[in-house]
Amino acid sequence: MIEITLPWPPSVNTYWRMFKNRMIISEPGRRYRVAVAEQVFLQTRGKSTVGKLKVTIEAWRPDNRRRDLDNLLKAVLDSMGHAGLYIDDSLIVDLRIYWASDIGGMLKIKIEELE
Repeated sequence: MIEITLPWPPSVNTYWRMFKNRMIISEPGRRYRVAVAEQVFLQTRGKSTVGKLKVTIEAWRPDNRRRDLDNLLKAVLDSMGHAGLYIDDSLIVDLRIYWASDIGGMLKIKIEELE
């Protein structure tokens, strides 16, 4: 099992931008990918997975504003894959995300490889 704490992601509403009639990852999205890659390196020291996965995400809001929990997923899952924690997020067969009871502006993530 891999356990990792990641910074709060940009929402899916700000993750993508249109550029020359193409959808690209926005500047905040690219910065988030770099931040995730740094944390993956520091916290996992090269651990990765190859099989089907169960991912559990505990989301610690940065403040008490209302947010959509599902808007967090795209940036986080893509960034973890880009950082090499797994080959592709299509390997995730069991995904759970829930709000933590406290504020903290972070995500605590558990990644379990299934048989």
